[in-house]
Amino acid sequence: CNFSFLCYFWKIKYNCIFSPLSVKNDKGDFFMEIFNNINKNIEYLENIFEDCGDVVKRKIPIGQNKESSIYVIYIDDMVNRETIESTVLENLMINIRIAPPDRDITNENAMEILTDGGITTADLKECENMEDAVDEVLVGNTAVFFDNSCRAIIISSKGFPKRSVDKPDTEAVVQGPQEAFTESVRTNTVLVRRRIKTPLLKCKSLKLGKKTKTDIALMYIEGTVKNSLLNSITKKLNKIKSLDVLDSGYVEQMIEENKYSPFPQVQMTERPDKTASALLEGRVAVIVDTSPFVLLLPTILASFYQSSEDYYERWEIMSFIRIIRYICGFFAFSLPALYIAITLFHPSMIPTDLALKISGSRAPVPINTVFEVVLLELIFEALREAGIRLPQAIGSTLGIVGGIIIGQAAVEAGLISPMVVIIVSLTGICSFAIPNISLVSAFRLLKYFMILLSSIFGMLGFAVGVFMVLTHLCSLKSFGKAYVSPFNSQSFKSVFQDTVFRFPLDKMKESSYKEE
Repeated sequence: CNFSFLCYFWKIKYNCIFSPLSVKNDKGDFFMEIFNNINKNIEYLENIFEDCGDVVKRKIPIGQNKESSIYVIYIDDMVNRETIESTVLENLMINIRIAPPDRDITNENAMEILTDGGITTADLKECENMEDAVDEVLVGNTAVFFDNSCRAIIISSKGFPKRSVDKPDTEAVVQGPQEAFTESVRTNTVLVRRRIKTPLLKCKSLKLGKKTKTDIALMYIEGTVKNSLLNSITKKLNKIKSLDVLDSGYVEQMIEENKYSPFPQVQMTERPDKTASALLEGRVAVIVDTSPFVLLLPTILASFYQSSEDYYERWEIMSFIRIIRYICGFFAFSLPALYIAITLFHPSMIPTDLALKISGSRAPVPINTVFEVVLLELIFEALREAGIRLPQAIGSTLGIVGGIIIGQAAVEAGLISPMVVIIVSLTGICSFAIPNISLVSAFRLLKYFMILLSSIFGMLGFAVGVFMVLTHLCSLKSFGKAYVSPFNSQSFKSVFQDTVFRFPLDKMKESSYKEE
């Protein structure tokens, strides 16, 4: 009796697995077929969207005698109301009602007449089960159900609230396009297609998440991308289909090969021009709906030192700037540790006059050098976070003024030596010179690891730390691509044409991503 009651309750609540209209698809999942009776469809949809006040549902009589009816359902403010009212409702309620007798609509021909001319929009498709119909409504389309028909019409009517194309915030350039991706996946694909006008540019659509059903666009250039790379990315995305995705950051963490590495193995960008350039190199772009950041796969370490502006100015000056970036990248995680190792374990490496200056400035400081450096680094991190969370006008002021005031007050109070303030400030400046925030975050963590080794073993610990970082970098791969490529190549041109230096554009014949 208890089992029978549970079965009956399940049938009433879900009207799915135990229903004679429930069938299995190719994957073995049950889905609900559309009823032949419109009233049953209405009852089912009313139960599904119970307590959903933003869902618009209306039963409309059609035909000369108004004996036939249709049922229209969509979510308010997720659709383009002008499209719904002008191309759908107006035609259904006015034009079809005054149609000549030979075109009078009945239960048998309602769907055929409406699809042939009653609905004046080209983007139509048919649906044969309730699960797909509900999913289409949830993504902003309109579903039209008919009496005496086991199919429904899905009308493309998406009209999400979205912001316009704006300037990039995290990858600003002085010279070059000033467009950034938005949170709309279709707007983002258009921004890419505007730059690559070829039918070889493909865009595959996927959905991730059981509840979120997030739209994913996989863009690549056919004939340029390797099939093995494309298959590998598709396979990894299919593995996370059941996990809910709200942003491209979710996808990045789920598809990384080494999840415990601080280094990013997926490049994120908000610039359409950088995405187009990556596609031309043979890479794949993963565009996630509701996220303004696009994932570029695979990626190498050199990509994080490159900026879009590098290719819009002359190669001489940009090669010089890239050398500065690589030097700054090294000091961004090693400068505090190097200072600790030299001053505590190897003061003989410092010139005598400078050593006396450092010693004199440290005389009134009551705390040791290691604690002093770590404390000031943590204060700098707190100022950086506070500046990000506050409004832009206030945040920039807080970062500059707060740093100056706190640093000066700490030096005057004798809590921190001036040299440590200089070292920490230079470390922060070096991190700001790197054009990718993900790599900067990795260096922020490595900095404390290097400080720990240097404070225990001195220069030996510093050298071991650098060796461990390089060894880890050499072990990383991004979808089969060596992370340190093309530095592991034996070709001089491959190593330097677009890494530390930037060769003239007509001399860069091959992409780093096409090298084996």
